Order: sequence, then structure tokens, then C-alpha cells
Amino acid sequence: MKKLFYFLLPLLFAACAQQQETPILTIEGGQVQGVAADIEGVTVYRGIPYAAPPIGDLRWKEPQPVVPWEGVKIADTFGHPGYQAVHYPGGYTTEWGYGKESPYSEDCLYLNVWTPAPGKTDAKLPVALWIHGGGYREGWGSEPEFDAQEWAAKGVVLVSINYRLGVFGFLTHPELSAESPHGVSGNYGILDQIESLKWIQKNIEQFGGDPANVMIFGQSAGAGSVKTVCESPLSKGLFNKAVIMSGGGITNPNAAPAAPSGRMGRFYFPTTLAEAEQATKKVMDWAGFDSLEKMRKASTEMLYTAGNFYATVTGDRTGVVTGRPIVDGYVSLQSFDNAAYADALPNIPYMIGYTQDDMGDMAPGIAEFCLNRESVGGKAYAYEFARPLPTDHRPNVLEGAFHSSDLWYVFKSLKHCWRPWTQGDWDLSEVMLTAWTNFAKYGDPNGPDGGEWAPYTKDNASFMLFKLDENDQENSETGDPIPSQNRRFPF
Repeated sequence: MKKLFYFLLPLLFAACAQQQETPILTIEGGQVQGVAADIEGVTVYRGIPYAAPPIGDLRWKEPQPVVPWEGVKIADTFGHPGYQAVHYPGGYTTEWGYGKESPYSEDCLYLNVWTPAPGKTDAKLPVALWIHGGGYREGWGSEPEFDAQEWAAKGVVLVSINYRLGVFGFLTHPELSAESPHGVSGNYGILDQIESLKWIQKNIEQFGGDPANVMIFGQSAGAGSVKTVCESPLSKGLFNKAVIMSGGGITNPNAAPAAPSGRMGRFYFPTTLAEAEQATKKVMDWAGFDSLEKMRKASTEMLYTAGNFYATVTGDRTGVVTGRPIVDGYVSLQSFDNAAYADALPNIPYMIGYTQDDMGDMAPGIAEFCLNRESVGGKAYAYEFARPLPTDHRPNVLEGAFHSSDLWYVFKSLKHCWRPWTQGDWDLSEVMLTAWTNFAKYGDPNGPDGGEWAPYTKDNASFMLFKLDENDQENSETGDPIPSQNRRFPF
């Protein structure tokens, strides 16, 4: 027994020393202490609240000030993801390993910070805010592919967030609009994202970050969120770079057809606030929630399922519970497309792209956005991820360079995945990680001295293609987008 004790004693001392070496930071709400990441020199802070829990009377309210805590919060556990459906095996569940995270909850306004310089307020490192995708109805900022310690090792302070989803993040209703001092409802999830940007402005120096050098980036619905945040007047001055990943581009209003093309375009096609309010009211009245008081007292589960129950029982598909951003005249003044053509977007560098087997061919809309930026004196870098992911051919897995497949590479989080990666995949991941972190630092994916990847313009109509060659060697280069060989939408 004594031998075992003496054997364990150094380990205990080492663990204590490691904890003591992690500085205690004073931020909005109280004191917080992080834990060491796997990469030496990187500290991660998990589950920091950035607003009050949006529950009870705060359900469908703008984010409220964080509730202070006593003592030192040990930030070693990720916060609750926004409430969402249970995930079953297959497809993206197999890819990301759903079901192993914190319980889903309406109490979800938590963020995570990876940093190489905690407590060094004069470090002035660039900051990146990651907004996860998931159709505005699922996902969370601590999914395994979003492990951001490699970003911190590159000298970027990365913040990932959870935000309200689905009926809790985007519900519109006449009574909610009547209650609002701005006369609107919905977009609560977008308000959460903007609140996290405000949190960064107030607190990120404690983590070694520079509040004057902030990049926002997101994929899929996270990219759609980036678009809305860019267009929103409420986010003015809170960031100075943006990356749009697999969220489409813009549609030339003079092109035919007039409506956005492809599944992603239709997904983000706007609905008026008045229409959305009445569609939601029809469902809520039918479910017995015919007053705002009853809606706020209703259980999480009942509210979440009300829309589906209504459609199943009545056969009426016109009653729709809002589950995505909407132009409301307060958070969002107009569509991203209209804002681009009106030169109402921030005059900042953009990076925008998609995957080879994405949710439709996004290349034309991305090219149009880049040309639009050029026309107003801005710049945008276009890319395509064209590496079909290796597989061991287990059943019910996604194949090709599918929607979201680039995430493993951008975060260089391949070690968390079951796929049989080649050395080329690791090399490609390093290339992409370097490009994204360079963009966060300099607004140029090449770095401070420039390089091969030039902005997409009329005279340089080319995408950066991230791919391997036939020998599984990294072979990225500029050129025309590669036509998809798969084109099977993952959902």
C-alpha cells in the first residue's frame, strides 16, 4: 500500500501544480479558472455563461446579463447544448458522435475559450468566434470536430458558443412582438450570437485576446448566422473579418429564376414577420397555448413537439413554427443578398466557400458575392473543399466531400474521428488550419506577405481548391471548381 501511495504522490503533486499554474481570471460574472488542453501551452475554459439562463420569464427574451457566481468557477465542463431532438445512429450521428455530450437544455447560453495566453492582457492575440451549424435546430459549440486547441497553438484565441435553437431560438408570435419594445419577435438565437460578441469585447483581454481584432466564422446554419450577423445593425463594430462556410453566396437579382437556386438558397429564403407570426399562432392556439403566459409555462418538450403534432394530426402544413432567422426590422433589416447589393454589409475581408458534394452547387452564388465585394472596393477569397473523406465502409456513413466534411480539417481535429486518415489528410488539415488562422490574424489566408490565394475577382476568377492528388498527397491549388461526382445530399 505504501509503495502505491509513493507512486501516486508525484502524480497528485503534478496535477495540483498544473491546476495552480492555470491563472484565475476575473470576468463578467465572477472568477474563472481553466484547465490544460492536450497541447502544451494551451488552456481551455469550458462552459462559461455569457448571459442569464433564458428560462421561465426569460423564455423568448433578449439575452439578459449573466448571473454572478461566488468563488472560482472551474471551467472544466462544457455547458448544455440548446434543446434539440435526440440523435440516433447513422449519418451525421456516426460522424460526430452525438449522444456523448452534456444534456440538452433551454439553459444553453454558454461559451468556451481556447487560448495560449490566459491572463496576459497585453498579448493582443487575434480572436475567432465560431458559430456552429445544424439547421438552426441542432448542434453545439463543443462537438468533437470543434476542438480548437490547434487554433490556440497557432496564436489565435478561439471562442465557441451554444445559442438557442428551433422554437426556443426563433419563435415568432403576435404577443411576443406586442411585448417587445421593438415590436418584433424571433431571432433570439441571433441575439445570443451578438451577445457573445459583446461578451468578447468586455472580457477577451483577460484571455489574451484583442477585442479590436475579431473574426466571425460558421458553417451551414452557422454560415447563415454569419450572414445575418453581418447584415444586422446590432453587430456594428463588433468584428472585422468574416468566413462563410457552406452557406451559399448571393443570387444575382437580374438572373433567372429570381428565387435563390439550390436547397441552401431555398432554406434561407425569407418569410415576412407577419406571416411567420400568424403561422405560429395557429399552431400554439391549437395546442392550447393561446396566451403568452401559457406558452411560457408550457414544458420544453410540449413546445418542441407542438409543430410536428399539429401537422400530423391536422394534415395542415401552413401552420409552421418559425425555426430560422427572419427579417424583422430590428435584428435584421433586409436579406443578406439585398444588403450586399445595397452596399450595406461591413467593409471587411471575407472568405467564402463550400464542399464539392455540398447541398447544391454553391459556386455561382459564391462567385457573385465575390464580384459584388470587388464592385464596392472590398475583397473576398473563394474556396472549394474537394477531398472525398476516406472511409472504412462501415454502414450508414456519409461519403464524398459532403456537407460539413471540411470541419475536421479546418480545426485539425482529425484525432477525434474514426476515419482511416492518410498522411495527406493531416497535411491538408495543416494547410487549411494555417489559412484560416492567417485570415483571423491578417485578413489574408496567405499570411502577412500575401501569396498564391488571391481574392476572387473579374480578372482572377478562381477558387482555392483544397484536395489531395491520386497518391493521397496534399495538392491544393487555385483553379475552377471541381464538378461533384457524388451530389448526394446528406439529408
